[in-house]
Amino acid sequence: MRKILLISLGCDKNRVDSEKMLGLLNLKGYEITDDETEAEVIIVNSCCFINDAKQESIDTILDMARQKETGKCRALIVAGCMAQRYEKEIRETLPEVDACVGTGSIAKIGDVIEEALEGQRENILDDVDSLPLTDGKRLLTTGGHYAYLKIAEGCDKHCTYCAIPMVRGRYRSVPMESLLSEAKDLADMGVRELILVAEETTLYGTDLYGRKCLHELIHQLAQIRGIRWIRVLYCYPEEIYEDLIRCMKEEKKFVHYLDLPIQHADDEILRRMGRHTTNADLRRIIAHLREEVPDIVLRTTLITGFPGETQEQHEELCRFINEMEFNRLGVFTYSKEEGTPAERMDGQIDEETKLERRDELMELQQEISSDLLQNLIGHTIECMIEGQASGENVYVARSYGDAPDVDGYIFINTDEPMMTGDFAQVKITAASDYDLTGVLV
Repeated sequence: MRKILLISLGCDKNRVDSEKMLGLLNLKGYEITDDETEAEVIIVNSCCFINDAKQESIDTILDMARQKETGKCRALIVAGCMAQRYEKEIRETLPEVDACVGTGSIAKIGDVIEEALEGQRENILDDVDSLPLTDGKRLLTTGGHYAYLKIAEGCDKHCTYCAIPMVRGRYRSVPMESLLSEAKDLADMGVRELILVAEETTLYGTDLYGRKCLHELIHQLAQIRGIRWIRVLYCYPEEIYEDLIRCMKEEKKFVHYLDLPIQHADDEILRRMGRHTTNADLRRIIAHLREEVPDIVLRTTLITGFPGETQEQHEELCRFINEMEFNRLGVFTYSKEEGTPAERMDGQIDEETKLERRDELMELQQEISSDLLQNLIGHTIECMIEGQASGENVYVARSYGDAPDVDGYIFINTDEPMMTGDFAQVKITAASDYDLTGVLV
Protein backbone atom coordinates (compact mmCIF):
# COMPACT_ATOMS: atom_id res chain seq x y z
CA MET A 1 0.00 0.00 0.00
CA ARG A 2 1.52 3.30 -1.09
CA LYS A 3 1.91 6.00 1.55
CA ILE A 4 0.90 9.59 0.85
CA LEU A 5 1.71 12.79 2.74
CA LEU A 6 -0.44 15.86 2.07
CA ILE A 7 0.69 19.24 3.39
CA SER A 8 -2.07 21.84 3.42
CA LEU A 9 -1.03 25.51 3.39
CA GLY A 10 -3.03 28.71 3.50
CA CYS A 11 -6.66 29.26 4.43
CA ASP A 12 -9.44 27.05 5.73
CA LYS A 13 -10.99 26.94 2.23
CA ASN A 14 -7.78 25.26 1.10
CA ARG A 15 -8.02 22.91 4.07
CA VAL A 16 -11.42 21.72 2.82
CA ASP A 17 -9.88 20.91 -0.57
CA SER A 18 -7.09 19.02 1.19
CA GLU A 19 -9.56 16.98 3.24
CA LYS A 20 -11.53 16.11 0.11
CA MET A 21 -8.38 14.96 -1.67
CA LEU A 22 -7.43 12.84 1.34
CA GLY A 23 -10.88 11.30 1.30
CA LEU A 24 -10.59 10.43 -2.39
CA LEU A 25 -7.15 8.92 -1.91
CA ASN A 26 -8.32 6.93 1.08
CA LEU A 27 -11.08 5.42 -1.07
CA LYS A 28 -8.46 4.44 -3.64
CA GLY A 29 -6.57 2.49 -0.99
CA TYR A 30 -3.67 4.82 -0.29
CA GLU A 31 -2.28 4.97 3.24
CA ILE A 32 -2.11 8.49 4.68
CA THR A 33 1.04 9.32 6.63
CA ASP A 34 2.45 12.38 8.37
CA ASP A 35 6.03 11.12 8.04
CA GLU A 36 7.69 12.77 5.06
CA THR A 37 10.55 10.25 5.09
CA GLU A 38 8.10 7.36 4.56
CA ALA A 39 5.85 8.92 1.93
CA GLU A 40 6.12 7.66 -1.65
CA VAL A 41 3.91 10.54 -2.81
CA ILE A 42 3.99 14.05 -1.36
CA ILE A 43 1.29 16.61 -2.19
CA VAL A 44 1.71 20.27 -1.30
CA ASN A 45 -1.66 22.03 -1.43
CA SER A 46 -0.26 25.49 -1.97
CA CYS A 47 -1.30 29.09 -1.31
CA CYS A 48 -0.30 32.30 -3.07
CA PHE A 49 -2.72 34.78 -1.51
CA ILE A 50 0.02 37.18 -0.38
CA ASN A 51 3.80 37.21 -0.78
CA ASP A 52 4.44 35.55 2.60
CA ALA A 53 2.08 32.70 1.70
CA LYS A 54 3.73 32.36 -1.71
CA GLN A 55 7.17 32.13 -0.12
CA GLU A 56 5.97 29.55 2.40
CA SER A 57 4.64 27.43 -0.47
CA ILE A 58 7.92 27.66 -2.39
CA ASP A 59 9.98 26.82 0.71
CA THR A 60 7.76 23.83 1.47
CA ILE A 61 7.97 22.52 -2.11
CA LEU A 62 11.77 22.78 -2.07
CA ASP A 63 11.97 21.14 1.34
CA MET A 64 9.80 18.23 0.22
CA ALA A 65 11.79 17.90 -3.00
CA ARG A 66 14.77 16.79 -0.89
CA GLN A 67 12.82 13.67 0.04
CA LYS A 68 13.36 12.46 -3.50
CA GLU A 69 17.04 12.09 -2.59
CA THR A 70 16.94 11.25 1.10
CA GLY A 71 13.53 9.59 1.57
CA LYS A 72 11.18 7.30 -0.32
CA CYS A 73 9.39 9.97 -2.35
CA ARG A 74 8.77 9.01 -5.96
CA ALA A 75 6.29 11.73 -6.88
CA LEU A 76 5.98 15.35 -5.75
CA ILE A 77 2.74 17.09 -6.68
CA VAL A 78 1.77 20.73 -6.23
CA ALA A 79 -1.95 21.45 -5.92
CA GLY A 80 -4.06 24.50 -5.16
CA CYS A 81 -3.67 28.20 -5.80
CA MET A 82 0.02 28.34 -6.69
CA ALA A 83 -0.38 25.42 -9.08
CA GLN A 84 -3.30 27.19 -10.73
CA ARG A 85 -1.61 30.57 -11.06
CA TYR A 86 2.04 29.66 -11.62
CA GLU A 87 1.88 26.31 -13.41
CA LYS A 88 4.18 27.49 -16.19
CA GLU A 89 6.77 28.89 -13.77
CA ILE A 90 6.67 25.70 -11.69
CA ARG A 91 7.14 23.57 -14.81
CA GLU A 92 10.11 25.67 -15.95
CA THR A 93 11.93 26.29 -12.66
CA LEU A 94 11.09 23.32 -10.44
CA PRO A 95 11.90 20.11 -12.32
CA GLU A 96 11.53 18.19 -9.04
CA VAL A 97 7.75 18.73 -9.26
CA ASP A 98 6.08 15.87 -11.11
CA ALA A 99 2.62 17.40 -11.61
CA CYS A 100 0.44 20.42 -10.91
CA VAL A 101 -3.25 20.13 -10.00
CA GLY A 102 -5.32 23.31 -10.27
CA THR A 103 -8.03 24.55 -7.94
CA GLY A 104 -10.81 23.11 -10.08
CA SER A 105 -9.18 19.73 -10.63
CA ILE A 106 -8.85 18.18 -7.17
CA ALA A 107 -11.26 15.35 -8.06
CA LYS A 108 -8.59 14.06 -10.48
CA ILE A 109 -5.83 13.82 -7.87
CA GLY A 110 -5.82 9.99 -7.93
CA ASP A 111 -5.29 9.83 -11.70
CA VAL A 112 -2.54 12.45 -11.49
CA ILE A 113 -0.69 10.43 -8.85
CA GLU A 114 -0.82 7.24 -10.89
CA GLU A 115 0.51 9.02 -13.97
CA ALA A 116 3.26 10.72 -11.96
CA LEU A 117 4.36 7.38 -10.50
CA GLU A 118 4.58 6.04 -14.07
CA GLY A 119 6.91 8.90 -15.00
CA GLN A 120 4.40 11.07 -16.81
CA ARG A 121 4.47 14.76 -15.89
CA GLU A 122 0.80 15.58 -16.26
CA ASN A 123 -0.43 19.04 -15.23
CA ILE A 124 -4.20 19.36 -14.91
CA LEU A 125 -5.72 22.82 -14.74
CA ASP A 126 -9.41 22.60 -15.56
CA ASP A 127 -11.49 25.70 -16.16
CA VAL A 128 -11.00 27.95 -13.16
CA ASP A 129 -14.77 28.55 -13.15
CA SER A 130 -15.63 24.87 -12.81
CA LEU A 131 -17.03 23.67 -9.49
CA PRO A 132 -14.67 21.05 -8.04
CA LEU A 133 -17.27 18.70 -6.55
CA THR A 134 -15.94 15.40 -5.22
CA ASP A 135 -17.52 12.15 -4.11
CA GLY A 136 -16.77 10.35 -0.88
CA LYS A 137 -16.20 11.40 2.69
CA ARG A 138 -13.54 13.86 3.71
CA LEU A 139 -10.71 12.90 6.04
CA LEU A 140 -10.83 15.59 8.71
CA THR A 141 -7.67 17.34 9.86
CA THR A 142 -9.34 19.44 12.57
CA GLY A 143 -9.59 16.79 15.26
CA GLY A 144 -13.10 15.75 14.26
CA HIS A 145 -15.21 17.92 16.59
CA TYR A 146 -15.47 20.85 14.18
CA ALA A 147 -15.21 21.16 10.43
CA TYR A 148 -15.26 23.81 7.74
CA LEU A 149 -18.04 23.65 5.17
CA LYS A 150 -17.11 25.48 1.95
CA ILE A 151 -20.38 26.79 0.55
CA ALA A 152 -19.07 28.59 -2.56
CA GLU A 153 -16.05 28.98 -4.79
CA GLY A 154 -14.51 32.09 -6.31
CA CYS A 155 -15.37 35.76 -6.02
CA ASP A 156 -16.93 38.51 -8.16
CA LYS A 157 -15.93 41.46 -5.98
CA HIS A 158 -12.64 42.25 -7.76
CA CYS A 159 -11.05 44.27 -4.97
CA THR A 160 -8.05 46.04 -6.46
CA TYR A 161 -5.50 44.32 -4.19
CA CYS A 162 -6.76 40.75 -4.60
CA ALA A 163 -5.78 38.02 -7.07
CA ILE A 164 -8.38 35.48 -5.92
CA PRO A 165 -10.73 35.92 -8.94
CA MET A 166 -7.77 35.04 -11.19
CA VAL A 167 -6.99 31.92 -9.16
CA ARG A 168 -10.40 30.75 -7.97
CA GLY A 169 -12.66 32.12 -10.70
CA ARG A 170 -16.10 33.68 -10.57
CA TYR A 171 -18.52 33.18 -7.68
CA ARG A 172 -20.21 29.75 -7.74
CA SER A 173 -22.47 28.52 -4.94
CA VAL A 174 -22.37 24.84 -4.08
CA PRO A 175 -25.89 23.39 -4.49
CA MET A 176 -27.72 23.23 -1.18
CA GLU A 177 -28.46 19.51 -1.46
CA SER A 178 -24.74 18.77 -1.83
CA LEU A 179 -23.92 20.85 1.24
CA LEU A 180 -26.63 19.18 3.32
CA SER A 181 -25.37 15.75 2.32
CA GLU A 182 -21.79 16.70 3.18
CA ALA A 183 -22.87 18.21 6.50
CA LYS A 184 -24.78 15.04 7.44
CA ASP A 185 -21.67 12.99 6.72
CA LEU A 186 -19.65 15.33 8.93
CA ALA A 187 -22.19 15.05 11.74
CA ASP A 188 -22.07 11.25 11.45
CA MET A 189 -18.29 11.53 11.89
CA GLY A 190 -18.76 13.36 15.19
CA VAL A 191 -18.58 17.00 14.08
CA ARG A 192 -20.38 19.30 16.53
CA GLU A 193 -19.54 22.68 14.98
CA LEU A 194 -19.90 23.63 11.31
CA ILE A 195 -17.95 26.68 10.18
CA LEU A 196 -19.31 28.05 6.90
CA VAL A 197 -16.63 29.52 4.65
CA ALA A 198 -16.24 30.92 1.15
CA GLU A 199 -14.47 33.90 -0.34
CA GLU A 200 -17.82 35.61 0.40
CA THR A 201 -20.51 33.74 2.33
CA THR A 202 -23.30 36.33 2.39
CA LEU A 203 -23.92 36.06 -1.37
CA TYR A 204 -24.62 32.35 -1.13
CA GLY A 205 -27.31 31.24 -3.56
CA THR A 206 -27.51 34.37 -5.71
CA ASP A 207 -26.06 32.62 -8.76
CA LEU A 208 -28.04 29.38 -8.33
CA TYR A 209 -31.35 30.50 -6.88
CA GLY A 210 -31.53 34.17 -7.83
CA ARG A 211 -31.54 35.41 -4.23
CA LYS A 212 -29.47 35.47 -1.09
CA CYS A 213 -30.32 32.33 0.81
CA LEU A 214 -27.55 31.81 3.35
CA HIS A 215 -30.24 31.99 6.03
CA GLU A 216 -32.15 29.18 4.34
CA LEU A 217 -29.03 27.03 4.23
CA ILE A 218 -28.35 27.67 7.92
CA HIS A 219 -31.92 26.75 8.82
CA GLN A 220 -31.57 23.45 6.95
CA LEU A 221 -28.16 22.71 8.48
CA ALA A 222 -29.59 23.36 11.93
CA GLN A 223 -31.96 20.44 11.47
CA ILE A 224 -29.07 17.97 11.27
CA ARG A 225 -28.83 15.89 14.41
CA GLY A 226 -25.49 16.21 16.20
CA ILE A 227 -24.66 19.70 14.99
CA ARG A 228 -24.56 22.07 17.97
CA TRP A 229 -22.98 25.26 16.61
CA ILE A 230 -23.05 26.89 13.16
CA ARG A 231 -20.54 29.71 12.62
CA VAL A 232 -20.22 31.98 9.57
CA LEU A 233 -16.97 33.58 8.36
CA TYR A 234 -16.13 35.99 5.52
CA CYS A 235 -19.27 38.13 5.39
CA TYR A 236 -18.84 41.26 3.30
CA PRO A 237 -20.48 43.97 5.41
CA GLU A 238 -22.48 45.54 2.56
CA GLU A 239 -24.10 42.18 1.84
CA ILE A 240 -25.50 41.60 5.35
CA TYR A 241 -29.29 41.35 5.00
CA GLU A 242 -32.28 41.32 7.33
CA ASP A 243 -33.26 37.67 6.86
CA LEU A 244 -29.75 36.64 7.90
CA ILE A 245 -29.92 38.79 11.03
CA ARG A 246 -33.37 37.40 11.82
CA CYS A 247 -32.01 33.87 11.38
CA MET A 248 -29.24 34.59 13.87
CA LYS A 249 -31.79 35.85 16.39
CA GLU A 250 -34.17 32.92 15.96
CA GLU A 251 -32.00 29.90 15.14
CA LYS A 252 -30.38 28.68 18.38
CA LYS A 253 -27.56 26.81 16.64
CA PHE A 254 -26.45 29.90 14.68
CA VAL A 255 -23.88 31.35 17.08
CA HIS A 256 -23.86 35.11 17.62
CA TYR A 257 -20.59 35.68 15.81
CA LEU A 258 -19.82 37.24 12.45
CA ASP A 259 -16.59 37.81 10.61
CA LEU A 260 -16.79 41.12 8.68
CA PRO A 261 -13.58 41.86 6.76
CA ILE A 262 -13.76 45.65 6.39
CA GLN A 263 -10.08 46.18 5.30
CA HIS A 264 -10.08 49.94 6.06
CA ALA A 265 -12.25 52.80 7.28
CA ASP A 266 -11.06 55.81 5.26
CA ASP A 267 -13.40 56.58 2.37
CA GLU A 268 -10.66 57.33 -0.16
CA ILE A 269 -8.70 54.18 0.67
CA LEU A 270 -11.88 52.11 0.52
CA ARG A 271 -12.62 53.57 -2.91
CA ARG A 272 -9.09 52.81 -4.16
CA MET A 273 -9.41 49.28 -2.78
CA GLY A 274 -12.57 48.76 -4.83
CA ARG A 275 -14.61 48.16 -1.71
CA HIS A 276 -18.34 48.90 -1.68
CA THR A 277 -18.68 50.57 1.71
CA THR A 278 -17.89 53.93 3.26
CA ASN A 279 -16.98 54.83 6.82
CA ALA A 280 -20.59 55.82 7.41
CA ASP A 281 -21.86 52.55 5.91
CA LEU A 282 -19.64 50.53 8.22
CA ARG A 283 -20.76 52.45 11.28
CA ARG A 284 -24.41 51.96 10.33
CA ILE A 285 -24.04 48.22 9.67
CA ILE A 286 -22.13 47.57 12.90
CA ALA A 287 -24.59 49.60 14.97
CA HIS A 288 -27.52 47.75 13.42
CA LEU A 289 -26.00 44.33 14.12
CA ARG A 290 -25.34 45.24 17.74
CA GLU A 291 -28.80 46.68 18.18
CA GLU A 292 -30.46 43.54 16.78
CA VAL A 293 -28.10 41.03 18.44
CA PRO A 294 -26.70 42.69 21.59
CA ASP A 295 -24.30 39.84 22.48
CA ILE A 296 -22.89 39.50 18.96
CA VAL A 297 -19.12 39.02 18.67
CA LEU A 298 -17.64 40.79 15.64
CA ARG A 299 -14.31 39.91 14.05
CA THR A 300 -12.68 41.91 11.27
CA THR A 301 -9.49 42.10 9.24
CA LEU A 302 -7.62 45.16 8.03
CA ILE A 303 -5.02 45.97 5.40
CA THR A 304 -2.48 48.59 6.38
CA GLY A 305 0.00 50.31 4.10
CA PHE A 306 -2.22 50.25 1.00
CA PRO A 307 -0.76 52.36 -1.85
CA GLY A 308 -1.26 56.05 -1.14
CA GLU A 309 -2.29 55.59 2.50
CA THR A 310 -1.28 58.76 4.33
CA GLN A 311 -0.50 59.09 8.02
CA GLU A 312 -3.80 60.93 8.40
CA GLN A 313 -5.71 58.08 6.79
CA HIS A 314 -3.95 55.61 9.07
CA GLU A 315 -4.95 57.71 12.06
CA GLU A 316 -8.54 57.75 10.78
CA LEU A 317 -8.45 53.95 10.77
CA CYS A 318 -7.08 53.95 14.33
CA ARG A 319 -9.90 56.24 15.49
CA PHE A 320 -12.48 54.01 13.83
CA ILE A 321 -11.11 50.87 15.47
CA ASN A 322 -10.96 52.60 18.84
CA GLU A 323 -14.60 53.70 18.55
CA MET A 324 -16.02 50.47 17.09
CA GLU A 325 -14.30 48.16 19.62
CA PHE A 326 -14.28 44.98 17.57
CA ASN A 327 -14.09 41.88 19.72
CA ARG A 328 -11.54 40.26 17.41
CA LEU A 329 -9.27 41.86 14.82
CA GLY A 330 -6.39 40.88 12.56
CA VAL A 331 -4.12 43.07 10.42
CA PHE A 332 -2.29 42.29 7.18
CA THR A 333 0.33 44.55 5.67
CA TYR A 334 -0.47 45.31 2.05
CA SER A 335 1.10 42.79 -0.35
CA LYS A 336 1.65 43.81 -3.98
CA GLU A 337 0.11 41.04 -6.08
CA GLU A 338 0.96 40.53 -9.75
CA GLY A 339 -1.78 41.41 -12.19
CA THR A 340 -3.91 43.40 -9.75
CA PRO A 341 -4.82 47.08 -10.24
CA ALA A 342 -3.23 48.02 -6.91
CA GLU A 343 0.12 46.70 -8.11
CA ARG A 344 0.24 49.57 -10.62
CA MET A 345 -0.93 52.30 -8.25
CA ASP A 346 1.28 55.21 -7.29
CA GLY A 347 2.27 55.75 -3.69
CA GLN A 348 3.60 52.31 -2.82
CA ILE A 349 4.60 52.32 0.85
CA ASP A 350 7.84 50.95 2.28
CA GLU A 351 7.76 47.79 4.39
CA GLU A 352 9.03 49.50 7.54
CA THR A 353 6.10 51.93 7.54
CA LYS A 354 3.63 49.10 6.87
CA LEU A 355 4.97 47.12 9.83
CA GLU A 356 4.93 50.16 12.13
CA ARG A 357 1.29 50.85 11.25
CA ARG A 358 0.36 47.19 11.68
CA ASP A 359 1.97 47.09 15.11
CA GLU A 360 0.17 50.27 16.15
CA LEU A 361 -3.18 48.81 15.13
CA MET A 362 -2.51 45.55 16.93
CA GLU A 363 -1.40 47.33 20.10
CA LEU A 364 -4.63 49.32 20.00
CA GLN A 365 -6.65 46.14 19.52
CA GLN A 366 -4.79 44.47 22.38
CA GLU A 367 -6.02 47.18 24.75
CA ILE A 368 -9.58 46.90 23.40
CA SER A 369 -9.58 43.12 23.66
CA SER A 370 -8.24 43.21 27.20
CA ASP A 371 -10.95 45.63 28.32
CA LEU A 372 -13.74 43.64 26.66
CA LEU A 373 -12.55 40.36 28.17
CA GLN A 374 -12.25 41.89 31.64
CA ASN A 375 -15.96 42.65 31.40
CA LEU A 376 -16.66 38.91 31.10
CA ILE A 377 -15.25 38.06 34.54
CA GLY A 378 -18.06 36.61 36.63
CA HIS A 379 -20.15 35.62 33.60
CA THR A 380 -20.98 32.01 32.71
CA ILE A 381 -20.33 31.00 29.10
CA GLU A 382 -21.01 27.83 27.13
CA CYS A 383 -17.76 26.39 25.78
CA MET A 384 -16.58 23.58 23.54
CA ILE A 385 -13.64 21.54 24.86
CA GLU A 386 -10.66 21.59 22.50
CA GLY A 387 -8.30 19.37 24.47
CA GLN A 388 -6.21 19.07 27.61
CA ALA A 389 -3.04 20.98 28.38
CA SER A 390 -0.10 18.59 28.55
CA GLY A 391 0.59 17.23 32.02
CA GLU A 392 -1.90 19.54 33.73
CA ASN A 393 -5.46 19.43 35.01
CA VAL A 394 -6.25 22.25 32.60
CA TYR A 395 -8.54 21.98 29.59
CA VAL A 396 -8.53 24.30 26.59
CA ALA A 397 -11.91 25.44 25.29
CA ARG A 398 -13.57 27.91 22.93
CA SER A 399 -16.71 29.95 23.43
CA TYR A 400 -19.18 30.93 20.70
CA GLY A 401 -17.08 34.08 20.37
CA ASP A 402 -13.94 32.22 19.34
CA ALA A 403 -13.31 30.74 15.90
CA PRO A 404 -10.56 28.09 15.72
CA ASP A 405 -6.97 29.17 15.08
CA VAL A 406 -7.69 32.91 14.82
CA ASP A 407 -9.32 33.83 18.14
CA GLY A 408 -8.64 33.21 21.81
CA TYR A 409 -9.15 30.33 24.22
CA ILE A 410 -10.67 29.66 27.62
CA PHE A 411 -8.53 27.68 30.07
CA ILE A 412 -10.50 25.59 32.56
CA ASN A 413 -8.99 24.33 35.79
CA THR A 414 -10.69 21.06 36.76
CA ASP A 415 -9.99 17.49 37.88
CA GLU A 416 -13.12 16.30 36.11
CA PRO A 417 -12.31 14.26 32.98
CA MET A 418 -13.59 15.84 29.78
CA MET A 419 -13.50 14.84 26.13
CA THR A 420 -12.69 16.94 23.09
CA GLY A 421 -15.96 18.13 21.58
CA ASP A 422 -17.81 18.15 24.91
CA PHE A 423 -19.78 21.25 25.83
CA ALA A 424 -19.58 22.78 29.29
CA GLN A 425 -20.79 25.81 31.22
CA VAL A 426 -17.80 27.79 32.45
CA LYS A 427 -17.70 30.69 34.89
CA ILE A 428 -15.01 33.20 33.92
CA THR A 429 -12.59 34.00 36.75
CA ALA A 430 -9.74 35.86 35.01
CA ALA A 431 -8.83 37.50 31.72
CA SER A 432 -5.65 38.33 29.81
CA ASP A 433 -5.28 40.30 26.59
CA TYR A 434 -6.82 37.62 24.37
CA ASP A 435 -7.66 34.59 26.57
CA LEU A 436 -9.88 33.76 29.53
CA THR A 437 -9.65 31.46 32.54
CA GLY A 438 -12.61 29.82 34.23
CA VAL A 439 -14.07 27.01 36.29
CA LEU A 440 -16.81 24.51 35.52
CA VAL A 441 -20.26 25.41 36.75
